[in-house]
Amino acid sequence: MIERRQHPRQRVLKRGMLTFLGGGGVDCTVRNISSSGARVDVPSPVGIPAQFHLVIETDQFIRRGRPVWNSDRQIGIAFD
Repeated sequence: MIERRQHPRQRVLKRGMLTFLGGGGVDCTVRNISSSGARVDVPSPVGIPAQFHLVIETDQFIRRGRPVWNSDRQIGIAFD
């Protein structure tokens, strides 16, 4: 498989949250992360808006992002 990412991702297992700009959010598990994006597990990608914030409280990490792909329970995020 050809790696097309600009920045290598670090494997992690962290509790996070996708917070929606109009209010609300969904809990997630961050599986990998880099300076340009992340992969997260969610209960369902249905209803995830076009823009949101990924929040990892333990790391005091907040980044605005958008989904670039999804599967049954995973979302690929590109940070803005």
